[in-house]
Amino acid sequence: MTEAQTRHVPASAPARTAPEPAASRTIDFHFNVDHRIGYACRVVRKVLGAGRTVLVFSRDAARLARFDLALWTFSALDFLPHVDAGSPLADQTPVWLAHAPIESARDVLILLDDAPAPQFEAWFPRFSRIIDIVSADTEDRAQARVRFKTYRDAGWSPIAHEVGTP
Repeated sequence: MTEAQTRHVPASAPARTAPEPAASRTIDFHFNVDHRIGYACRVVRKVLGAGRTVLVFSRDAARLARFDLALWTFSALDFLPHVDAGSPLADQTPVWLAHAPIESARDVLILLDDAPAPQFEAWFPRFSRIIDIVSADTEDRAQARVRFKTYRDAGWSPIAHEVGTP
């Protein structure tokens, strides 16, 4: 399916499990966001609006639970269908939440983790786009620098996008 075709797929359409692989090995780092979880909700809304599927990853169960709740409450006008990646409804749902790498893929991977993703060399090529979200918090930025360097040293091309002011 081409990008133009996916723009016209409604968010409620069955999720695809094999997105087109990324042409390049880039990871977009969105730095200095006001609130990681709120920003991630807005990114998910934008991805779904483009007819794409998304996987949100964090090994932090509490953070993933806060994100799950935020998807229900951040906007009174938007319904963002989402499930745990292991749910029986996953194949029918465009947004998956995962705390460990999974075999299937989505179009977009959103990283909300503090450390480099496990098994990223084998896992990341399954996604057409990867976004790592970083707040303005000093500790969060320091951890992001480690992830940025780890991915760069492994042959990926991280790209810094300054979303807010530090």
